[in-house]
Amino acid sequence: MRKVLPLILAACITLPGLWLKLSGVHLAPPPAALLSGLAILGASFLLLWACDVAQMDIPQTLALAVVALIAVLPEYAVDMYFTWQAGKNPQSDYAHYAIANMTGANRLLIGVAWSALAAIHWFKARRRITLDVEQRTEVLFLGLATAYAFVIPLKGSLAWYDGIVFLALYGWYIRLASQRPCQECELEGPAELIGALPRNRRRAAVAGLFLFAAGVILASAELFSENLVASGKVFGINEFVLVQWLAPIASEAPEFIVAIMFVLRGQAATAMGSLLSSKLNQWTLLVGMIPGVYGLASGGFAHPLPLGPYQMHELFLTAAQSLFAVALLARLSLGPGAAALLFCMFTGQLVGPVLLEGVDLSALPFGGGTDGLHELFSAGYVILFGIVAWRNRRDVWALRLGASVEQSIIEQ
Repeated sequence: MRKVLPLILAACITLPGLWLKLSGVHLAPPPAALLSGLAILGASFLLLWACDVAQMDIPQTLALAVVALIAVLPEYAVDMYFTWQAGKNPQSDYAHYAIANMTGANRLLIGVAWSALAAIHWFKARRRITLDVEQRTEVLFLGLATAYAFVIPLKGSLAWYDGIVFLALYGWYIRLASQRPCQECELEGPAELIGALPRNRRRAAVAGLFLFAAGVILASAELFSENLVASGKVFGINEFVLVQWLAPIASEAPEFIVAIMFVLRGQAATAMGSLLSSKLNQWTLLVGMIPGVYGLASGGFAHPLPLGPYQMHELFLTAAQSLFAVALLARLSLGPGAAALLFCMFTGQLVGPVLLEGVDLSALPFGGGTDGLHELFSAGYVILFGIVAWRNRRDVWALRLGASVEQSIIEQ
């Protein structure tokens, strides 16, 4: 019962949101956003369990490519909806929502999820999280994607060719990672229950979970996205804040919870590796898909996704945070001090605009307003990167060997 109860609960919380979509009933924005958000949350848990079990039957190469994409489907569904609407309505705020959702998800992963894992592991085992040597490849490709990400705010646009670069990086990474030796799956909870079924029944159950969860997510993405924005207007809350932080929390929460469970069971490297892969997926595949979806919706690729100064600052800040994170992980470990610094920097850029609202900051070097704070924290991340990269310069320089190390491991 302990293993089947989470499965039942996850399925049950998807039903009200699914009913809301299929019935055509119109609720006020706040309850509609809540029900559809819960549906996405429940479906996300179902997807994670199905992904775990699927690796028992899917060839390793296919598992890495398909399962990684499906696992982050909730975040993709919301962001791609905003991007599609931006293409259909170029004068609307949807393009800004798409960037806000993407940058929020990426910064949450590093600032909150990575930090929490390192802190929990330290309090539990009094040790730093140490990654496996082959995970240097993930750090390397995260660094490559981050380096190119700085080009976007510097040139002021997110065009189709930027998407090709990000997708090519993801494809290159998958080609290397797919050749790793297969490892025996260690299933827990509902995934263990499903994995114990006879092969045909197990495959049918996994396929059913995939189809049901994906259907719920796709059906709920529009309801959740639109009603989340409308709820902000109802309560007088900045809708960009809700799109940037609340929406990613709903889609990222299941993966984060599972990672915490791995840490509590003494599998910190597995937990950190999963969130590192998630960050890499979002920073390459998610960003790479945005200009393509926008081009399809707008009827052509001649015009890039329209971005204003605020969105450029958001992208630069997200890239700067990622750059600092790469320097920290160059040693293939993450300790409590680094975790505290990541969390404090994230918290500062998040609550700074609220705490300093109404304060005249125009006399300071970085200027006033949210844009000025973005520039301040971006500069802070870059300075910290310089300090850490110099201190760990041998490890940072060794990242260039990530692909070579991966290939040598494969050949052994």
